[in-house]
Amino acid sequence: MKCINRCRFKVSDFKKGIMQMKINTSLTSFSLLMVVLIMCVCAIPGSSQKKKDGFKLIFDGKTLKGWEGDANYWRVQDGCIVGEITADKLLKSNTFIIWRGGETKDFELKLEYKMSIDGNSGINYRSEQITEVPFALKGYQADIDGKNRYTGQNYEERGRTTLAYRGQKTTINGTEDPNSPVRDNIKNNAWTKVEITKSWNKDSLQTFIKGTDWNEVHLIVKGNRLQHYVNGILMSDVTDEDKVNRKMSGLLGVQVHVGPPMKVEYRNIRLKEL
Repeated sequence: MKCINRCRFKVSDFKKGIMQMKINTSLTSFSLLMVVLIMCVCAIPGSSQKKKDGFKLIFDGKTLKGWEGDANYWRVQDGCIVGEITADKLLKSNTFIIWRGGETKDFELKLEYKMSIDGNSGINYRSEQITEVPFALKGYQADIDGKNRYTGQNYEERGRTTLAYRGQKTTINGTEDPNSPVRDNIKNNAWTKVEITKSWNKDSLQTFIKGTDWNEVHLIVKGNRLQHYVNGILMSDVTDEDKVNRKMSGLLGVQVHVGPPMKVEYRNIRLKEL
């Protein structure tokens, strides 16, 4: 009897061991599954990164929800906002697609763009919409073009015109007479009250800009300092001391410019408020 009892005890212990192994195996499998799921979530483009670095997507890649522009020139295609001028729909004035999610004040913006060789476009910020022309903006612009003559410069659309060419760090001053018309202080499509505090070689900077391939623009706008980067390289740097004409907040939009048929594509548009 003692032997039988001991045998029964050993068989019982064996069964318990098997059960414990099954439980441990299940827990291990569950743990591995959880690790895989976490890794998959982290691998989703920008999912955790957006939260970590503070940037948020303001274009969903599928629709123009939150954006407003002339449907004759703007559409969504292949995950991009596409602006296109065709031979049968030439522009009489520059037109924008405007982000309606709020105004830009102090912020960083990152986006990618690709443009045809004859293209001319720009990213306007801290701008105001004028009523005389449909979907027209007046304000600071990060200029871009297909031939990269202007890409990276700071141009004020319908305002003081060029505030810094590519390769310039400038301080923008006001006029002695604050009531004098803006046009009286413009010469050769540039604001005359500009102090160049530092300069880089414009042509050398151009080599960092790709032709008709994808480029990344990064704008850092804080207070009265406006910095334009292309592919990680600082292209222009403006400090605006003109208290009469400068703007500290306003609308955001992207442009198609008057001229020959062209196409520009924008994607991965991300905004961070500072």
